[in-house]
Amino acid sequence: MRVALPDPRVEIRGAAWVQDGLPHRLPAWARAQFSDDFMAMVEAQPSGVRLRLRTAARTVLLEVVVLRVAVDPAPPGDPQPYDVVVDGAVVPQPSASASHAGVIALEPLARTTTERPGPPGVVDLVLGGDGSVERDVEIWLPPGETTRLVALTADAPVSAPRPVTAPRWVHHGSSISHGAGASSALGAWPVVAARAAGLDLVNLGFSGNAVLDPFVARAIREQPADLVTLKLGINVVNHDAIHLRAFAPAVHGFLDTIRDGHPTTPLVVVSPLLCPLVETIPGPTSLDPADPSVFRTTGHAFEVADGKLTLTVIRSLLRSVVEARADDALTYVDGTSLYGWPDWDDLPMRDLMHPDAEAHRLVGKRFAAVLRSVLA
Repeated sequence: MRVALPDPRVEIRGAAWVQDGLPHRLPAWARAQFSDDFMAMVEAQPSGVRLRLRTAARTVLLEVVVLRVAVDPAPPGDPQPYDVVVDGAVVPQPSASASHAGVIALEPLARTTTERPGPPGVVDLVLGGDGSVERDVEIWLPPGETTRLVALTADAPVSAPRPVTAPRWVHHGSSISHGAGASSALGAWPVVAARAAGLDLVNLGFSGNAVLDPFVARAIREQPADLVTLKLGINVVNHDAIHLRAFAPAVHGFLDTIRDGHPTTPLVVVSPLLCPLVETIPGPTSLDPADPSVFRTTGHAFEVADGKLTLTVIRSLLRSVVEARADDALTYVDGTSLYGWPDWDDLPMRDLMHPDAEAHRLVGKRFAAVLRSVLA
């Protein structure tokens, strides 16, 4: 049975809207409020987006048009896998990446992209079972590959999924929330936490772009949420985007906007995970020309006196903002309680900026405990 996408029988969950088969995590009006190629690229990468359906099928063929990122002048990274969950259980896939892909080349300093489209690809997915019983199926898309959905072919009829009853969790953060360093979609720490805590995740983690944009706050305000979490700070340092004078007021404004739509919803502000590179030295950061496998900062410690921000300063500011608001439904979480110095010793960040797959799982497990506590 071939189903052209989008189709009501296949829910595209975790996306704000779908344009010509391409899931977007922000609504159209929000996309009209920025012209940055880098943000446009990561917004269209389907972190946390999954297809939901019911079928007795044993195999599914997904037709997609994919763009893989190449950070100039390097070639594209390895293909990212698709994850499959059937009746709540992960089904291992022997080979689950798109067979063909184009390239979206990113020039990181100019924040411009160039697309080199490739041919349509197919993804062969195994669901298991004997084909006799209809089951709940989720297909999680690769978080770092722009994926235009063309069609889904199953070896049994496909029907619409049952309604989601889990509490809806809307999360916003940076590249780590997006899934950088994770093994796959299910390995990104917000997904690990959501599955462990039994929550329905909307992931608004945008690599390199968690900089307190007002349109992101409005996008959160305008959608339903039983819980909102915000992991803030690291990208502000990465881009040297905001200095001391403006940071706390910007955070207050971001929270005010969200509270306009969610006045009593549990809201959690999470400060950055440990990142020794910029703990006490400000940004901006970039890939190191001498060794592009790691990041560097070109900031200097003496610039903190002039108002440049470090992670240490940002944690103090975020804590102060939360305390000043006297909001009983607002919680502050120190990011170093999720990944701190002992974790750096055991699971160091290989590129000096992003945790690896095991560290993602650790952060997700720890944050699941936070979520359960907040919702208790």
